[in-house]
Amino acid sequence: MSFRSEFLQSLPRVTAATFEAAALALFRYQAAHCPPYAEYLAQLGRRPAAVDCLVEVPFLPIEFFKTRAVCTAPAEWVPRETFLSSGTTLQQRSRHLVRDPDLYRANAARIFELSYGPLTDWTFLALLPSYLEQGQSSLVAMVAYFARQAGQQQPAFFLHDHAALRTALATARQVPGRRVMLIGVSYALLDFAAETGPAPELQGLTVLETGGMKGRRREMIREELHQELQLAFGPAGIHSEYGMTELLSQAYSLGDGRFRCPAPLRVLLRDPSDPFSVGNNRPDGAINVVDLANVDSCAFIETKDLARMYSDGSFEVLGRMDNSDVRGCNQLA
Repeated sequence: MSFRSEFLQSLPRVTAATFEAAALALFRYQAAHCPPYAEYLAQLGRRPAAVDCLVEVPFLPIEFFKTRAVCTAPAEWVPRETFLSSGTTLQQRSRHLVRDPDLYRANAARIFELSYGPLTDWTFLALLPSYLEQGQSSLVAMVAYFARQAGQQQPAFFLHDHAALRTALATARQVPGRRVMLIGVSYALLDFAAETGPAPELQGLTVLETGGMKGRRREMIREELHQELQLAFGPAGIHSEYGMTELLSQAYSLGDGRFRCPAPLRVLLRDPSDPFSVGNNRPDGAINVVDLANVDSCAFIETKDLARMYSDGSFEVLGRMDNSDVRGCNQLA
């Protein structure tokens, strides 16, 4: 059996206690079989065999996904699906070449259900106009899969027809035994809330914002965004997703602004001015993320997001580093 097959079989059994060993095994595999990552390590003069703990692993700058085909063992496969990041027309979009789309969808569903229970308990409605318009969005693929697995009869996606969305929300609330989740990019949720105002069909929903003003509205801190959304959707906390095109896993905040990593995912913080200064106990800094589900691309990614880490392992996204590209789910301050 190949390393990849064995690793994927073991992935659902990874725990906090076994995470580092699994990550180091994957690091050595990708250091040998992911050409862009191998070249980066060589440029740094880092020998994979000399890396014996997670904080010593060099993380690949996320910009590589814009300019290189970040694939592990690319000679053995061609991508069955390509996800593209959101962005403006002036930005080069990141590409995540996905060997196994079923792995992405199954992993996302498993993570969701750990936080929210069975997909079949939910009706999913999504206000993601920019993602739909630009196409090839991993977020759209995930929500579409959730809706199919939930067996819902209603359409899941809405562009700019707020009246149709209000009707859909009112209808969804009448389905016995179903909870309703409205998933939306921040600016679209704000536009919907401003146009609709408080209304009975907006109360009692679970609202999941995925971040992203995309130049449509002024930037605001997360607390301000959530307070404004609560004026329309009620006093319950607004939920959030932390994910990105370059990852196959997600973290969720269940209404308190703090994200909690599922088993395949871990966040480490680095000194924003020193990309190689990574620590297990830093209270704040820039995010390095390990996603073990990224077995076919690169699992070790240096992002441009800033965060605060808490003692229980949860983290709060504070914003973006100066001069970094505006991105969908990570641009909230």
